[in-house]
Amino acid sequence: MGLTIEEIKATIESGKTALGIEFGSTRIKAVLIGEDNAPIASGAHDWENRYVDGIWTYTLEDIWTGLQDAYTKMAADVKAQYDLTLTRVGAIGFSAMMHGYMPFDKDGELLVPFRTWRNTITAEASEKLTALFDFHIPQRWSIAHLYQAILKKEPHVKDIDFMTTLEGYIHWKLTGEKVLGVGEASGMFPIDSGTKDYNTKMVAQFDELVAGEGFPWKLKDILPKSLTAGENAGTLTEEGAKLLDVSGNLQAGIPLCPPEGDAGTGMVATNSVAKRTGNVSAGTSIFAMIVLEKELKKAYEEIDLVTTPTGFPVAMVHCNNCTSDLNAWVGIFKEFAESFGIEVDMNKLFGTLYRKAMEGDADCGGLLSYGYFSGEHITGFEEGRPMFVRTPESRFNLANFMRSHLFTALGALKIGLDILLKGEGVKVDKILGHGGLFKTKGVGQKILAAAMNAPVSVMETAGEGGAWGMAVLASYMKNKADGETLDDYLNHKVFAGMEAIEETPDAKDVAGFDAFIERYKDGLAIECAAVENLK
Repeated sequence: MGLTIEEIKATIESGKTALGIEFGSTRIKAVLIGEDNAPIASGAHDWENRYVDGIWTYTLEDIWTGLQDAYTKMAADVKAQYDLTLTRVGAIGFSAMMHGYMPFDKDGELLVPFRTWRNTITAEASEKLTALFDFHIPQRWSIAHLYQAILKKEPHVKDIDFMTTLEGYIHWKLTGEKVLGVGEASGMFPIDSGTKDYNTKMVAQFDELVAGEGFPWKLKDILPKSLTAGENAGTLTEEGAKLLDVSGNLQAGIPLCPPEGDAGTGMVATNSVAKRTGNVSAGTSIFAMIVLEKELKKAYEEIDLVTTPTGFPVAMVHCNNCTSDLNAWVGIFKEFAESFGIEVDMNKLFGTLYRKAMEGDADCGGLLSYGYFSGEHITGFEEGRPMFVRTPESRFNLANFMRSHLFTALGALKIGLDILLKGEGVKVDKILGHGGLFKTKGVGQKILAAAMNAPVSVMETAGEGGAWGMAVLASYMKNKADGETLDDYLNHKVFAGMEAIEETPDAKDVAGFDAFIERYKDGLAIECAAVENLK
């Protein structure tokens, strides 16, 4: 049972709410939650990145008008539902797409346009830093952007006084505090999970690497301070309140929690911040995040290491391709049905075809497909060609056809996960699946359980996503009991009583997926030939 309208009004008036705002790649969302951590109002603003002079970016004007619009719509939602003007909030938190590069001079001026995580212009820096640190530094990380700018002798680098990420920038402008949540900080520069701070050995290695350049700064001086979930990260200033709420109704003095990345808010929104838990987000692209008990034995190019909002190490496997090819085939079946004059309900069509896949052979009957709409770094492809292949002996029927497309949607992910689960012996007690692949009850779940050989749950009530996760982090800072961990807070005060449906792995499916993935690896040469010969 949720709160009544009267209880929600009392919560708003007494300031016992929490506000989370997340900047996604296409949408900025603001979610206000009540004392029970359930959403009570929301607002959103759609935006698009721009490609300017070879750089994916958003302008500062895009950022502020988008933030103000999302906040204004959320406040209007409060007015419409509860007939109240929003003047106070219990706590606020900001989140955004991780990584990227925003360097500022001593006057607080942005030195070059914001370089987002989408830019793949730092290959040389990424490679050199990975070798130096013996730790995988992906191209999208802030330190790769900084070092690439140094390698290219960009004149702005000597003038850097502070560098941060998108939500770190917003938080700084609203509070005056140059801080980041440790999860987001771990996407700027490697974190030592023991200290929950930047790795001091690697910081020293970097300073030594660039010592000959004669910069007036040392790396630690220009990075934001790393904070863990639950710590106070400053308060909304008078100037900040006016920046956020253009109506001028919002009062200053509201506490803010550490700003976090979308990976961290995703972990909170799926209740997967404890060790031996993880989540898989499967839509157009797919990624898995597993909270580790200990550091990995060595660096792997296929695996990014970040942290939870509390600083525990997290292994992340990120793949570019997931459901695009699967959706295209479902579209063909829709066209086929319509040719016979049959009206097609897409949910029913997806459900029927997905369930049909469960009747197929465990290993897909010898069929093989690749849903590579774009390149796939896990398997070493710069570009992709979606394709379907079989031998004359393959058992070619609808069930195996659909099953092969569901398996291949997890193909690259499975290769990355096998490094962790089989190579490193990482233990996983439960995985939470979210995203389009899991909409048909039991199907995507069962196939992921087979790929990972671990139980997979899907929640009946999918939360409001990252903005809601960020609001929960703000609520945790404000309302946690002494010594209450984020894990305990989520289990007892946020997710208690929420229904989750669990699928355990079936031994036959696990063996079938293992057989399929060997065929998938052997067939990568065919995909390679398609890229080379099909222009």
